[in-house]
Parts: sequence; C-alpha cells; structure tokens
Amino acid sequence: MIDTTLPEGRIYVAGHRGLVGSAVLRRLHAEGHHNILSATHRELDLTVPGDVMAFFEAHRPSHVLLAAAKVGGILANSERPADFIRDNLAIQGNVIEACHRYKVRKLVFLGSSCIYPKFATQPIAESALLSGALEPTNEAYAIAKIAGIKACAAYNRQHGTNFLALMPTNLYGPGDNYDPLGSHVLPALIRRTHEARVQGLGELVV
Repeated sequence: MIDTTLPEGRIYVAGHRGLVGSAVLRRLHAEGHHNILSATHRELDLTVPGDVMAFFEAHRPSHVLLAAAKVGGILANSERPADFIRDNLAIQGNVIEACHRYKVRKLVFLGSSCIYPKFATQPIAESALLSGALEPTNEAYAIAKIAGIKACAAYNRQHGTNFLALMPTNLYGPGDNYDPLGSHVLPALIRRTHEARVQGLGELVV
C-alpha cells in the first residue's frame, strides 16, 4: 500500500512553475502542507554549484522533489542537444549532491519515458532501460536523465541515502508548454485542435 501521509519537515519543490512541480505544489497546499520551499530560476540557478549549496545551507529542506529540468520538444532537442545535456547534468548533479551533503531524508527525482529505447516493447518495462538505442532526436536529454537515475542509485548504494527516481510519461495539463515549436506531442496536438476549433475549421490534419 502507498503511504499517502504528508511528511513532516520542509519540502523543497525544485521546478515549481513547471507542469509536474506546480501540480505537486497545488496538491501539497490542498492537503494542508504549507512548509514548502520554492525558488524561481532568477532567484536560484540550479546549474551553479555554489548557489545550490548556499540555498540548502540556508533552508535545510527535509524532503526534495527534483522536477526542475531543461525540457523541450523534438525541434528544440534536435537543435540544441549540447544545452540539454549540459544543463540537465548540472542541475541533477548539484541538487543530488546537496541532498546528500545536507542530509535530506528523501529525494524524488523525476525522469522521462525517453530514457527507454526507441523501439522498446509496449507497454515499457523498467528492465528495458539501456537495452537498446535511444530516440536520436532527444538522445542528449535522455542520457542526462539516465545519468540522474544512476546517480540516485549510486548515492543510495554508497551513502545509504533515500533517493527515488520516478518516470512520468506523456503528461499534459495546467503549466505545460503549448508552444507550437517547442512543446511535446500531446500539448502540441491540444493547441492545434483548440486553434482549429476556434477558427471553425472542418478538419485538422495531423
């Protein structure tokens, strides 16, 4: 059975303005938990190690949800792979190390279904990880996320930490990116469908 009781202590939601982070924040508030930390990118650049350590030193969170990431659709991933792998490796490495250094009781790291091989059997089993070639268009992002998963496992094994990795798949909703060029498939389809309806088009070519 899943334990749905709220943890005691201070929860840091990294990436609280994104789709998942904002949803978790709303749920925490609805469940009566208000001892929550958050910071915008302007307030805290998670790619800067010193800034991340200073934040953890000052606020000492007991639980962390790492939903912050550099994300984008097929076009963005294809055009800027170096940005995606660099920034995501930095964000993950800094936050994971800070969670260890400041003795966070539980870290939940969010990955992505793109970590699995392009031609993995559906529905995807966890054992499919690293069993085949990745989708080339978002390979850099996927490799960064795989590194985050393996980092959590390595810290758990070496330091006895409680770092979990979860893989949300095909999400959409409030806080998503609906940019026609930079979004994922589902939000892009939602936007195109909405615009077609507003314009009174009789059909939509996908």
